[in-house]
Amino acid sequence: MITHTHTHTHAHTYIHWGLSHKALHTIYKGAILPLMTSGVPVWIEALGKDCNRKIYSRVQRLRNIKIAKAYRTTSNEALCTLTGLTPIVIQAEEEARIFNIMRENLQTEIDKDVQLKDWLHPADLVRITELPEDEEIQIYIDGSKNDKGVGAGIAIFIKGKLEEQLKYKLHNNCSNNQAEQMAIVKAIEAIGNIHIRDSRLRTATIYTDSRVTIQSLKNHRNYKNLIEEIRKKSNRT
Repeated sequence: MITHTHTHTHAHTYIHWGLSHKALHTIYKGAILPLMTSGVPVWIEALGKDCNRKIYSRVQRLRNIKIAKAYRTTSNEALCTLTGLTPIVIQAEEEARIFNIMRENLQTEIDKDVQLKDWLHPADLVRITELPEDEEIQIYIDGSKNDKGVGAGIAIFIKGKLEEQLKYKLHNNCSNNQAEQMAIVKAIEAIGNIHIRDSRLRTATIYTDSRVTIQSLKNHRNYKNLIEEIRKKSNRT
């Protein structure tokens, strides 16, 4: 009896062309991903539209195909599984969420009391007056909050001539008073950078319509971060 034995040979195909999976993965993480998520907190709401999400995901999909060396018919979900990369839309939403949490945490820090060891010495308390003084430098500040957000503006005049205008955008959780106080902090910082030809001692008057801020500065028991920052910068300028 003759028995025919059939030998089955299993062929394994290995893909070797192009850069390695590890190298492509590193390039994506280190170069492409930072570009795709740059400024994401500003434009994250645009991903609420399906058309934008599809266009955005398509960029990652092209990279995933090269990293996984897969067929173009492979689904994006499968590609992300093969490459071990988070879907770009989810990645962008997560980075925007983390950024906003950090901003909110920073906002809560503003309202905290300064620690006792960092209090300004009573002898160094700043003088607060509510009557206009004829100073060489006059600074007008304003902070406001509306539907468009929270912002602060500064206008610096030297001898009656507009020298500089500054604008700042604050977190939406900031109040009008915090915006006004932040404007004062920035105004005091700007005084030190103002160029004046002669060497006379520079004096400046800052104008604010925030009664709460003025009363807070006068209240020696108020040790909120922004209020103490104004006092300290006033003594150093």
